[in-house]
Amino acid sequence: MRNKKINLPYFDEIMSELGHENKNMEKVFGIHVHWGYWEDPEEADGTYEDFKKAANALCEKVWSLGNIKEKDCILDVGCGFGGTISSLNDSFNSLNMVGLNIDQRQIDRARKNVKAKKENTIEFVKGNASQLPFEENSFDVVLAVECIFHFPDRNEFFNEVQRVLRPGGYFALSDFIISYELPPILRSFSKGPGIPFYGNIQLCNIERYKTLAEESDFEIEEIQEITKNILPTYPVVKKIFLKNKVGFLLTLIAQMTQLIKLIRYKNISFKKK
Repeated sequence: MRNKKINLPYFDEIMSELGHENKNMEKVFGIHVHWGYWEDPEEADGTYEDFKKAANALCEKVWSLGNIKEKDCILDVGCGFGGTISSLNDSFNSLNMVGLNIDQRQIDRARKNVKAKKENTIEFVKGNASQLPFEENSFDVVLAVECIFHFPDRNEFFNEVQRVLRPGGYFALSDFIISYELPPILRSFSKGPGIPFYGNIQLCNIERYKTLAEESDFEIEEIQEITKNILPTYPVVKKIFLKNKVGFLLTLIAQMTQLIKLIRYKNISFKKK
């Protein structure tokens, strides 16, 4: 059923196919709902199994920027179906992990499928990224894997991350970064119905991220340019959405924006001063 309060049409499509036990959708977006990462893009073989591994590799690439250590408290904002927390759960002992998402459907699936192992703890919470329901200095690391462009206000989110992070804590994200400022009519799709299929989207450039860091009292630790490493995602996603003509077309357009270098894919890490 379409969620009328949250404009995530592609999630409606994914949830519908998962509900009909589409095994291919399960492989592609059953746990991770983001693009994949290939260290050597030429080794990508276009299969759903290969993409599943690459999607896990992307979240590993992001959380590795958080300098995570045992007994850390981790917040994964925009946690989706719990893929990043599942990856951390497999890789560490004694982590306290919280996943947050505004969409109850995603929280329900994450709770069902991701269970704590070893001495880890896991909690999934429904909440708004711009109004994090946590006390000050609650987390050592905050993660946002391929979701920040859905948030209505990056300023509010950065301020909230600053508030809930402990001094010296790390904040790591992945995002689609525009190479130069777009005309106002194309700059934001966050109001009204958004764009078809992919919903409400706001894009920004790297200079904006530098300003956000300065205004929120963060230091930028690292910026990774990984566009070429995520490009093998597109043939797989176009194939999985082939029956949805709008989804296929907009995924193709997104692919073209990256091939012509209008939009780049980057991982960025910040440290709280």
